[in-house]
Amino acid sequence: MDLKQLKALVTVAETGSVTKAAELLHVVQPAVTRQIQALEHELGVPLFDRTRQGMRPTEAGANLAERARRALGELDRARAELTAPPGEVTGIVTVGLLESTAELLTEPLVAAVLREHPRIELRVLTAYSGHLQQWLDNGDLDLSLLYNLTSTPSLNVTPLVREQLWVVAGPGDGLRPDRPVPFATAAARPLVMPAPGHGLHTLITTAARQATTEIQTAVHTNSMPLQKHLTGGGHGWTILPAVGIAADLAAGTLSAAPLADPEIWRSIVLGTPRAARPTPAVTAVARELTHQVHTAVHNGQWPSARLGA
Repeated sequence: MDLKQLKALVTVAETGSVTKAAELLHVVQPAVTRQIQALEHELGVPLFDRTRQGMRPTEAGANLAERARRALGELDRARAELTAPPGEVTGIVTVGLLESTAELLTEPLVAAVLREHPRIELRVLTAYSGHLQQWLDNGDLDLSLLYNLTSTPSLNVTPLVREQLWVVAGPGDGLRPDRPVPFATAAARPLVMPAPGHGLHTLITTAARQATTEIQTAVHTNSMPLQKHLTGGGHGWTILPAVGIAADLAAGTLSAAPLADPEIWRSIVLGTPRAARPTPAVTAVARELTHQVHTAVHNGQWPSARLGA
């Protein structure tokens, strides 16, 4: 099993095509086929099902491709770090951002890292907290923002900020940041809800029980942009963290107000794997991400947020 074989495996698994993989790897198609066949012969199991629709990984193939992807990534990191000039921080860092924070934090984070550490190759992924935590546990992220999480056997957690959830409506509904809305009032409207299993869905349904009220659900979606789009289109109200709607409020495309009776708060933390010793590049990016969070709160860009646990 060599690097060329592993690269062929991962590329075919990602593209579903030997031809496309050969183009990306800048080799001839028979070479990719031979590399896959050599792996299958060595392991004694088929790694792909050859179908009319293309190359589909078997269960064994998918398992090996995932492990190979991580191994190749670690080798890329080691190469970047070992070839760095003395005294320079370099390497590949993959950071996860909560979807609700991406619009606020991505650009200043990238700009700061490029300015202060131009030899760091930054990779930014966005998702919901559950997905980000899974990617951290799987080794696909070096650090990530998460919410409502304490340290686990696999993760170190540093509290960064607490923020309040707001009820969100169309601009014509006239909600105002200085006039909190009782939860029961919001629940009386059809709500565009995050999908079950999402952390926000759990926070909202817990608040409904505390307020002894029933939620009228207009639709469920696993996309925050869709929540905002449907709400702005008049299909119901929704409930979101204030950081995710700050730009919409400034543009006047939505109106919103903090929730009350009960208030709903979530804690955003920085998670890093316990098993991996952070490289200087990871440490530098973690420091810069923390700084950008603090700056956004101090500058009032992060509505109803408080630093700390």
